[in-house]
Amino acid sequence: MATAENYSWLTRRVQEAIQDGLSRAYDRLKVDADRYLLHLRRAHGLPVESFAQVFRIHPAALDTIADQTIAAGMKLAAAEGLGLGLGGIFTALPDIGVLSAITMRMLQKLSLIYGFEYSTDSEIAELWIAAASAAGVNMGKDVLEKEVIERFVPRVIELIAVKAGADIGEKWAARMVPLVSSIAGCTLNYYFVRAWGRRAKRHFRERHMRIRHGGEFAPIDRRAELPASTEL
Repeated sequence: MATAENYSWLTRRVQEAIQDGLSRAYDRLKVDADRYLLHLRRAHGLPVESFAQVFRIHPAALDTIADQTIAAGMKLAAAEGLGLGLGGIFTALPDIGVLSAITMRMLQKLSLIYGFEYSTDSEIAELWIAAASAAGVNMGKDVLEKEVIERFVPRVIELIAVKAGADIGEKWAARMVPLVSSIAGCTLNYYFVRAWGRRAKRHFRERHMRIRHGGEFAPIDRRAELPASTEL
């Protein structure tokens, strides 16, 4: 039976793995907004040329795409957990890092589905606030002030890692046993992504509806900027 000391060790390792996975997803694995806009047009038939036009689409249509995106993330995370879970604790921690990256990419897609890009510092900050909300982090006013983005993002990642690591560290203890670990990894990954996806969807949807109802300004549409005049 695992001791409290083992749980504490595992929780710290989980926190480090989550922090590393989220950092890598932020630095190198971002969803390309322009390519995803094309995907929304081709794969889902949305008649939009920019993310600003998403606010003209019926919310039910966006909700359907969001649900499909969450379901796809759940399946990917479950398959990844099943495969890496075979090695017990030796592959559980790398799995958590990969899981964090999968989850972050899903959050980015949900953000775009509801019309929110992340090309400016302010938009990036909003994305990470949504990630914190998905993790169940209670953001304080000092964090919400959105300091310089280079300092803001690492602070939020650390808060997320501490909260998520504490929440799941004990659950991941079953992954110390190799054969049990595979099934546990599949199941835990599946429900981890589902929980984060649902909370993130709620966050983005509520903000989307506030903009529709005039309670918040719509994001600036950089694609709507007119090119320089070529007239003589």
